Amino acid sequence: MGADSPHDVNGMVELPDLELPDDPKLAGNITHFARALRRAGLPIGPGRVIDAIRAVEAAGFTDKRDFYWTLHACFVNRPEHRTVFAQLFRLYWRDPRYLEHMMAAMLPAIRGVQEDRPAAPAEKRAAEALLDGAEAPERPGTDGKEPEETLIEVDASLTMSTQERLRNLDFEQMSLAEMAEAKRMLARLALPVKPMPSRRSMVSSNGRIDVARTMRAALRRGGEMNALALKKPRPRYPNLVVLCDISGSMSQYSRVVLHFLHAVSNARGAGWAKVHAFTFGTQLTNITRHLATRDVDAALKAAGAEAQDWEGGTRIGACLETFNRDWSRRVMGQGAVVLLITDGLDRDAPEELSRQMQRLHLTARRLIWLNPLLRWDGFAPKAAGIRAMLPHVDSFRAGHSIASLEELATVISRADDTGEKARLMGLMD
Repeated sequence: MGADSPHDVNGMVELPDLELPDDPKLAGNITHFARALRRAGLPIGPGRVIDAIRAVEAAGFTDKRDFYWTLHACFVNRPEHRTVFAQLFRLYWRDPRYLEHMMAAMLPAIRGVQEDRPAAPAEKRAAEALLDGAEAPERPGTDGKEPEETLIEVDASLTMSTQERLRNLDFEQMSLAEMAEAKRMLARLALPVKPMPSRRSMVSSNGRIDVARTMRAALRRGGEMNALALKKPRPRYPNLVVLCDISGSMSQYSRVVLHFLHAVSNARGAGWAKVHAFTFGTQLTNITRHLATRDVDAALKAAGAEAQDWEGGTRIGACLETFNRDWSRRVMGQGAVVLLITDGLDRDAPEELSRQMQRLHLTARRLIWLNPLLRWDGFAPKAAGIRAMLPHVDSFRAGHSIASLEELATVISRADDTGEKARLMGLMD
């Protein structure tokens, strides 16, 4: 296969054996294929569908590679969309085992059991896009007559009341369909931050008089002053530093939170100078560069491969010591806001954990702790790790549902927000 073939570009996808005669139903099949691509996240509108049909008519149907690249040129305009397109093309245009691939991608993963073949990036998203109401293409040249096949129908419609219930549902109690919808909702959730006070200024049409710039302009005109230059404070935004626990007790929550962090990392206009993300269990792992990948499936797959301590034990104190020693000076500038996402159940000595938390608190502008255990009404700080950490945070909040993350977005810039800290500190006395 040539160097410019789809298999070489994506490293995993081979084109199905496909015959492409002049079929009047081909335009309809291209339309259904475009709908599946749109469900998978590609920005495709009616104009691109029309362009694709005209391009296929102009290029002809003599070669399957020509057909692939014709559609690719019409539907793909970002590098992160190539894998999604290739996976959907393989599944939609009659890979002989397309149904098996879709079912395999949709099966739930069993905890503690690894699949023989890891899912390729975007494969599950491609399968969900096809199963979510997209019609299978009619094989060209058969006049619509197909052997009898098993049809799979998935009703993915959600009412507003269902979405409201989903907002308050615990991540750990969600079904696969609910979790998929929750991830889509989190991808649209923003985490805006207000700018910090700054001594630097910038040119403005309204604001204070810029004496220095006004005088320089006057000197260039021989001392004549015909206008006043104005200035205003230049906005300065903090870094967001996220430390996410991926131990066994946090695995379900951390996977969902990482979807949320991917959306925050790639959001435009949120205001953060930069988002730095770290995972920890028994060791600290920097996954910042992986979350910068636009495709969420590829980003989380790379982050999972980087972190070797998923669903293992927890050594919060040792991991915080590593962060304070190796990373604090690099990422805590600009008055960073720190999100610590953990249940606080630690195996290390509480004295060392308290010491490292104090050091982290002193270097952060604000330290916010998200703990999924706060979902319980009778929660009390009885664990030694929680008692050691709680005095050194600015805010202590729940992090078990979409609603709790929405509340975080509204209070993250409020210096007076303490969440549940004051109440729980009273229980410790």
